[in-house]
Amino acid sequence: MPESSPHTLLAADIGGTKTNVACFEAGPQRPRLHCLETYASRDATGLEDILDAFTRKYSVSPAGVCLGIAGPVVRGRSKTTNLPWTVSEAGLRKRFGWERVKLINDLSATALSVPLLQRDRLRFLNRARAEKNGTIGVVAPGTGLGQALLVFEDGRPRAVPSEGGHVDFAPNSEADLELWRFLQAKYGHVSVERVLSGNGLVNIYTWLQHSANSPEPAWLKEKMLSGDPARVITETALAKEHPVCRQALEHFIAILGAVSGNLALTALSSGGIYLGGGIPPKILAALEDGPFLEAFSAKGRYQALLETIPVRVILDSRAPLLGAAFRAQQMLQESHVSFASGRIRPV
Repeated sequence: MPESSPHTLLAADIGGTKTNVACFEAGPQRPRLHCLETYASRDATGLEDILDAFTRKYSVSPAGVCLGIAGPVVRGRSKTTNLPWTVSEAGLRKRFGWERVKLINDLSATALSVPLLQRDRLRFLNRARAEKNGTIGVVAPGTGLGQALLVFEDGRPRAVPSEGGHVDFAPNSEADLELWRFLQAKYGHVSVERVLSGNGLVNIYTWLQHSANSPEPAWLKEKMLSGDPARVITETALAKEHPVCRQALEHFIAILGAVSGNLALTALSSGGIYLGGGIPPKILAALEDGPFLEAFSAKGRYQALLETIPVRVILDSRAPLLGAAFRAQQMLQESHVSFASGRIRPV
């Protein structure tokens, strides 16, 4: 790829744990990936350091830049939820001299990728069929919990950002109510993210362990101390090596189903609900065999409607990057640029 090209796109997926930055080439169907780097977010003093390292390494001078960031974006500015960073479109234009720069919520980027994903990059949890150009909902548990919608205007996709991961956690059972009380005493406000995220799974496990009032096995405690507790709980649950871990994962999946069903009803997501984020691909077997679909459709008089809505798991970890690159490509189109044979020319 030339150092400066009218069809070079820069995209990023900025998370609390890691930041992926990639260079794409705009194309008639979808952006094509050329190079990708992953950086530890907390090792950088700010996003500018990461972008500077990437653009220097690859000598990139992009025609369009779109960055998906974990946090709300207001008037082109975002203060990251899980990092001490403030990022603005104006600041990036000034620092790098880029003309077309767009900040979007990371889940908006994921939502934009959905129509571009190949079938083998998805896992179907039910047999319901998506309505063409129907509204799509995305629920993504990982380091945090993100939600977004994708709507279509004259066949053109447009992402609708959301901070739905921070709405109230609504108990659906006596067990949920006990969990809520446990977390309310600890946090005050109990958001959905407090139960549907990596830390959320640990919160559920801690509550169950506390309720069981039984000692934690020494081997499990050692694993928790030496590794990522959420990963340890998940792997232990899937291996059926400890009942409390298994119960924690099952409860997590039931809540994920209920929350996903709520979004499907709220948006009437006839285009489907898509599970993104880092957690769902790691628990596929449990999602398929567990209580997810039952909780998803358990909406009383609207159960039959929920059963007609397709549910898919996004397997492609690069989906947010692809969506951000697609938004950058849209910016070029909005700037009166057309595509032919994978190239862009002014019109």
